[in-house]
Amino acid sequence: MDISIHTSFLPHVDPEASLGFYRDALGFEVRADVGQGTMRWITVGPADQPGTSILLGPPAVGNDTTDDERRTISEMMAKGSFGWILLATKDLDGTFAKVQAGDAEVVQEPTEQPYGIRDCAFRDPAGNLIRIQEVS
Repeated sequence: MDISIHTSFLPHVDPEASLGFYRDALGFEVRADVGQGTMRWITVGPADQPGTSILLGPPAVGNDTTDDERRTISEMMAKGSFGWILLATKDLDGTFAKVQAGDAEVVQEPTEQPYGIRDCAFRDPAGNLIRIQEVS
């Protein structure tokens, strides 16, 4: 069996702010931007990895989501406990400096974790946790 990760989903609440973070702070290319207003689906990813993307979309879209579920999702997003993703870089300090310069909300500066990983963390404009690990 040959399976790969093609696209992962993260919610957004402000498409323009999300573009500013993923395109400008992280340096991802925009591969698609469809819809209008807050009902936009934006696909981004690293330019040198055309087969891997993040789909930024509005949360809780569809008739099968109740008002209570939408409220819960909104509350979880506001706390930063709804969506997250783990990225990797060979230059954690340089990446941290670039993302921090883009006014991203810093959750954790580069830190050596007790389990042997060195990483840092940010929140995107929707509250999603973005962890970045250093890899060799």
